[in-house]
Amino acid sequence: MQEAHIFKADLPGIKKEEVKVEMEEGRILQISGERSKEQEEKNDKWHRIERSSGKFLRRFRLPENAKMDQVKATMENGVLTVTIPKEEEKKPQVKSIEISG
Repeated sequence: MQEAHIFKADLPGIKKEEVKVEMEEGRILQISGERSKEQEEKNDKWHRIERSSGKFLRRFRLPENAKMDQVKATMENGVLTVTIPKEEEKKPQVKSIEISG
């Protein structure tokens, strides 16, 4: 069993300053941002736009065992990784009962 919930988002061409990772009430992880418009070139023979622009937003409801106060986010080579540790699973305690008689 993994020790953390891991979310990965491919965000090519987006800088980490353009991405927001937020925790909301109700155990909601929200990833949002805006891709700024790339340079556009036009002349009589061709028209080129390198990347599309626009806003994006994804929301995820986290399970009860997510440690909401220990969320970490990293961005490397256009991939955002959000890691949320899991609470340790509580193992039921078994107590032997002596049988008399």
